[in-house]
Amino acid sequence: MSLKLYFHPLSSFCMKVLIALYEKELAFEKEVVDFMDPVANASFKEIWPIRQFPVLRDGARGKTIPESSLIIEYLDQHYPGKAQMLPADPELAFRARQLDRFFDLHVQVPMQKIVTDNFRPEGHNDAFGVEEARGKLRTAYGILEKDLAGHRWATGDHYTMADCAASPALFYTNMSVPFGAEHSNLSSYLDRLVNRPSFARAIDEASPYFSMLPE
Repeated sequence: MSLKLYFHPLSSFCMKVLIALYEKELAFEKEVVDFMDPVANASFKEIWPIRQFPVLRDGARGKTIPESSLIIEYLDQHYPGKAQMLPADPELAFRARQLDRFFDLHVQVPMQKIVTDNFRPEGHNDAFGVEEARGKLRTAYGILEKDLAGHRWATGDHYTMADCAASPALFYTNMSVPFGAEHSNLSSYLDRLVNRPSFARAIDEASPYFSMLPE
């Protein structure tokens, strides 16, 4: 099997890549990375010394690709499968990339700030940083509420890389900072994402690990 994904099912950025792989219906091997296991940790470090997942290894082409957006674009170029995650139209492709970065930088990053603060040692929490992250999420919600008006998917009628990014980002952030009544477009969009078979599958595979999430 040519493609091997190093990942963890609970990771939002890994979910993003899994969704694209499932949309494309590609065959690939999964390698769950457990940083608590010294052997697995050392093995992954040889693959990618930065020690961040997801990482895709393409044995057939001798390529190692880190970072979720790069992996999806790589798959589109070399393994299109049943679906392209970037539209052929350059303007729509740019819009998909733009929203992909928005979901990663302005939704996922502040969400991760809130979540990881729960794992800090007692007395070392960053209350100011967490409240700042919550504020950033509320701002992002307001922007998305307007942008999604009248859209089925992030860029319009077609499911793209932006929706792959949005799925875990919004799924997790809604747990930490729930959408308000004023975010009906955003709530409806998340409902559509959750019911998409590719994301539903990723959620199902992550469910055994949900007990690891902070309350």
